[in-house]
Amino acid sequence: MKTVPELFGSMVFDDKVMRATLSADVYRNLKDTIRRGKKLDLSVANAVADAMCAWAVANGATHFTHWFQPLTGITAEKHDGFLSPAPDSHVIMKFSGRELITGEPDASSFPSGGLRATFEARGYTAWDPTSYAFIKEKTLCIPTAFCSYGGEALDKKTPLLRSMEALNRQALRVLHLFGNSHVQRVVSNVGPEQEYFLIDRDMYLKRKDLIYTGRTLFGAKPPKGQELDDHYFGAIKPRVKAYMEDLNEELWKLGIYAKTEHNEVAPGQHELAPIFTVSNIASDHNQLMMEIMKKVARKHNLMCLLHEKPFAGVNGSGKHNNWSLSTDTGVNLLSPGETPYENAQFLLFLVAVIQAVDDYQGLLRLSVASAGNDHRLGANEAPPAVISIFLGDELSAVLEAIEKDTPYEGSHAQRLRLGADVLPRFNRDTTDRNRTSPFAFTGNKFEFRMVGSSDSISCANIMLNTAVAESLRQFADRLEGGEGDFDARLHELIKETIIRHKRILFNGNGYDEAWIREAVEERGLLNLRTTPDAMQMVLVPENVEMLVRHGVFSEAEIASRYEISMENYVRTVHIEALTMADMARREILPAVIRYCGDLTDTVNAKRKALPELACACESKLILRLSGLIDGIDAAIEELASCAEAKADRDSTEQAFYIRDVVLEKMAALRALCDEAETLTGAAYWPFPTYGELLFGV
Repeated sequence: MKTVPELFGSMVFDDKVMRATLSADVYRNLKDTIRRGKKLDLSVANAVADAMCAWAVANGATHFTHWFQPLTGITAEKHDGFLSPAPDSHVIMKFSGRELITGEPDASSFPSGGLRATFEARGYTAWDPTSYAFIKEKTLCIPTAFCSYGGEALDKKTPLLRSMEALNRQALRVLHLFGNSHVQRVVSNVGPEQEYFLIDRDMYLKRKDLIYTGRTLFGAKPPKGQELDDHYFGAIKPRVKAYMEDLNEELWKLGIYAKTEHNEVAPGQHELAPIFTVSNIASDHNQLMMEIMKKVARKHNLMCLLHEKPFAGVNGSGKHNNWSLSTDTGVNLLSPGETPYENAQFLLFLVAVIQAVDDYQGLLRLSVASAGNDHRLGANEAPPAVISIFLGDELSAVLEAIEKDTPYEGSHAQRLRLGADVLPRFNRDTTDRNRTSPFAFTGNKFEFRMVGSSDSISCANIMLNTAVAESLRQFADRLEGGEGDFDARLHELIKETIIRHKRILFNGNGYDEAWIREAVEERGLLNLRTTPDAMQMVLVPENVEMLVRHGVFSEAEIASRYEISMENYVRTVHIEALTMADMARREILPAVIRYCGDLTDTVNAKRKALPELACACESKLILRLSGLIDGIDAAIEELASCAEAKADRDSTEQAFYIRDVVLEKMAALRALCDEAETLTGAAYWPFPTYGELLFGV
């Protein structure tokens, strides 16, 4: 049996393999492409392709694919064989540099948001050499970007790479002002914590709502949920532990840094957290992680649910996006450092993030907007829809001292003058974590807690990278062009930024309704509670201008993503509404009617034997069930009617109609059916209950 170090990355064409299989010149050219964005010569690509093919075939691969991330939210792949005819009527295994660099999948059926006509089928995939190729199920997978014939990005990787480059450009400008001319690259790093539920597969297959929508549309609360907090960090059940062990092995083979695993708060809920890595690689790894989590679950007769709110009444699932900045020299730019020099640099990057989150809170909110996440945000296990930043007491006190030019009352009381006086060392983790904060500083990184469990992390990091790049651009413009003492100008810039953007800082309880009122009414922060509300932010001219300025999106790409997001919201809820109506009409109503009929037969039989019996209990129950039967029938008709009354509206009108009308009808039908479940005999109920699902593993 292989050890973990032997297993890790064994299915990845990584740096170790490249060193062993490529010539020194080819290896050096490829590394220059990866590190500095240098164009890759075709002869080098051919050499890499030959080595990659030989390695893949030696490890059992028979096909290759350009693995990409279209705007469906999942990954896509078209497999081609290495097999090629040989002169002697036999075959050879062959792979060219052109096949490595570029592919041409059919793009006609992927979402484009109007960027292209449906009959225009041509699309291109382009190799991302910064993300290692890997073998999955006998197929060499080459991470690629995906664009249209006209060059528009049709995927999530391309804008992410663009945002990383924008951030790099502006961060280098700022670092050079501090004399860090030796730094050649700045990258954003991400460690996404993945929450998920495991349920028994046999039970899953008995529920159409889980099959069609990924969440339960009906379900009365069981006698026990998460009230005792006994599941959180509890002993992992043998069946779940076996699943986790297999999952880790599969992830480690693909070079995914799966490290931390534990039970989460809700019954049946768990978490898997990886070690930090560069944003685009972290995004690739997280997409792979979600796919493999589901595949491994089926081997254990389990189902892995990644929906943000698969069960009402217990915690939903998120994906905490831990984000930081680092240089190619190994410096974490969000770590306070050991000297005044480093402190000043740290504080400038810190206030750049604060400004970015305040100025572009709408973009950050829309980056996590989905029909599923709407059910989670604002509930007591997730941050509110209002974005704020938690810094903790010590760092907040430092910023307040800078703002007011007063002594910092820390371990050494002193007046703060950046770069001139000795600044305090900030100790990490000097305050409690704030799990109610959407955007919390946690020592040397920020934790963006609003990302949904099924989301690609690309969207959140595109907006975060670009917003911070814009802050740094403004800072660099001001500091580069200014006159006089640099330290004084730096101090004044940080002070002004704190004053302008301190409204976004909040260290208290984000669940408190008083905070929401204060945030909106007094501080003027946005409260975008639903996806249709949030998506309007991408159309705000200032937001469009910023995204276009940094080359992350074109105006056409922004408009297309708006259309795709709104259409996806509408289609998701529409499928849920039709599924609800179908389940209620064909499963729930017949079950309740049958139970009510059997009760009536029982009453009639009793009264026939003993006419004087009142049968008060049965009669009362029959009366309640009869009323519910009529109510459910009427609610089904109302839901089915309003769910179909959308065809003549544009995507925006449809989305707001869904939000204001259809979701209300769905809630009304659910309330009636859930009440009926509590009154109907267990043997009659047509599908597994919440109690069986949550405690069935």
